[in-house]
Amino acid sequence: MAEDSTGGQRAGETGLIVKVPEAEPVVGGWRKRFDSSAALGIPAHVTVLYPFLPHDRISDRVLGELGELFASHSAFDTGFESCGRFPGVLHLAPAPDGRLRSLTAAVADRWPEAPPYQGRFADVVPHLTVAFSQDPTVLDEIETEISNRLPVTARVASVHLLVFDGTVWHDRAEFALRG
Repeated sequence: MAEDSTGGQRAGETGLIVKVPEAEPVVGGWRKRFDSSAALGIPAHVTVLYPFLPHDRISDRVLGELGELFASHSAFDTGFESCGRFPGVLHLAPAPDGRLRSLTAAVADRWPEAPPYQGRFADVVPHLTVAFSQDPTVLDEIETEISNRLPVTARVASVHLLVFDGTVWHDRAEFALRG
């Protein structure tokens, strides 16, 4: 979920993600080597919103509101047909990505005090991070290998709330999408 590989998360941070187990056979080995979040317990995923509210602010009421919010969105399929890049980051690009963007917008609209990535990016681009590296040849090698194993199709049927305990991330709750 973190936007870089520095592991700068703090105990009590939370995030909302869509798990993408269908991508693990393609990206899991690379993530273990080049994405520190994998070692912290975060599976292949697309971030819906990070950071969300601090853990001590996640009440039963907030959990109920998240459940209602996500239940108002239909489950859907998305595909990962190509790779994309941010500076120093290789990722899989979901297509279409509009429904993932809608999930992020819905949470950010409801909890404006928790803007995606603390408001640092004007456009929050849905993506599945594969690797961090400042060496473009490393990212080129990984991209060549995984491109031959695409596409990956995933069913998006729920959103997970994860909590960081200072060492690893844990599932706190799962919210089903409608249908």
